[in-house]
Amino acid sequence: MAKTKTSFFCQNCGAQSPKWIGKCPACGEWNTYVEEVIHKEEKVLGTWKVGQGKERKSTKPKKLSEIDFSESPRTGTNDTELDRVLGGGIVPGSLVLIGGEPGIGKSTLMLQIALSLSALKVLYVSGEESESQIKMRAERMDVFSDNCYILSETNTQKVFEQVEILQPELLVIDSIQTLHSSHVESAAGSVSQVRECTAELMRFAKETATPVFLIGHITKDGSIAGPKVLEHMVDTVLQFEGDRHLSYRILRTSKNRFGSTHELGIYEMRATGLRQVANPSEILLTQREEALNGVAIGAMMEGNRPLLIEIQSLVSPATYGTPQRSSTGFDGKRLNMLLAVLEKRGGMRLGQQDVFLNVAGGLKVDDPALDLTVCASLLSSYEDLAVPDDSCFAGEVGLGGEVRAVHKIENRIAEAEKLGFKRIFVSKYAVKGLDLKKYKIKVVALSKLEEMYQQLFGNG
Repeated sequence: MAKTKTSFFCQNCGAQSPKWIGKCPACGEWNTYVEEVIHKEEKVLGTWKVGQGKERKSTKPKKLSEIDFSESPRTGTNDTELDRVLGGGIVPGSLVLIGGEPGIGKSTLMLQIALSLSALKVLYVSGEESESQIKMRAERMDVFSDNCYILSETNTQKVFEQVEILQPELLVIDSIQTLHSSHVESAAGSVSQVRECTAELMRFAKETATPVFLIGHITKDGSIAGPKVLEHMVDTVLQFEGDRHLSYRILRTSKNRFGSTHELGIYEMRATGLRQVANPSEILLTQREEALNGVAIGAMMEGNRPLLIEIQSLVSPATYGTPQRSSTGFDGKRLNMLLAVLEKRGGMRLGQQDVFLNVAGGLKVDDPALDLTVCASLLSSYEDLAVPDDSCFAGEVGLGGEVRAVHKIENRIAEAEKLGFKRIFVSKYAVKGLDLKKYKIKVVALSKLEEMYQQLFGNG
């Protein structure tokens, strides 16, 4: 009997070592090496064969000028949010990975997409749920399609047998960590299994031009479980974010070979499934009965989509020796920088004040254009004076207290005007060459923070 061959793999990056080592030389993580059984046999991609409906792409090299791009048009998903995040629709032969916390709605989203594409033959492979469980979810969503086929299987060879028979036009795998290949003897979910199963699915997608969606688990630190090579192999990586205790979900792109990586899709989780949110600015602005201090509205950009979000802050005297600095949804280091600018350039005594900052709606933002909004919110709470409800802000703040220009200012102004705001504070350098007469909203051009303070609170 041949001796069983084993090797050690890093569970973080997938690096291989013939013996156990404490620190991975590739990624620097400690105690991540696990022993796995390996096979050196020649591997064959499952048992699938290409039938008449799916012809293999030619492996003959072509000149760039000979490639016809019109052969592979994108396919719309009937979901404008997903289409935007993907860059305009599903690309034939693409491999898309969707990651998110347990219970966030990944399976619901993909089943909803599979059922809505009634014109395409879709195979939904589930390794975590039975057919009856999936049927219960479909009945709850009240969406049906005769072209959606459900398969409860975890062996890739058996999956490819059904693919050969069915010839689907879209394949959904839920989830990649539950699949296992008979070519690798390690357990399902291990580095070797995840890498091998993804490689088989990638070859299938590229050779038959069939798009494949993979659902992936995430680790406790928020990164997608399995080796980092998994994210390198796929074409698109989508992160499904949100608090399970809140109704809104955010679909964010972290990698996209076919479009922008700054797009954002917003959904609302309901008992009947996920509802697309066409105008997210309305849900990100809290409906208030009366004007409150410490609240300011900022115009930010996520990809090509303008969003108006609410920044809330609370500035109060420190009860202990060291003042607290806490921010939710906003970079804490940038908050400290803005507090230093306000104290040094604006004369505000914030050194002995507790500062709490929150981005309403559960968003995590990194747009520098929100600097001006954060400063307005902090000043409002510090002075105990409310910012007028009809005002919003879009500008970056420099270390000298100057208000700097931000990109796509026309989109931000138009979004603020559409939602009924009367004036927007921007940098005077951003409106050069801009025809302000075409806007009904008043555009207030600023050069320094002092000017914003005078406009809002009436004294310098």
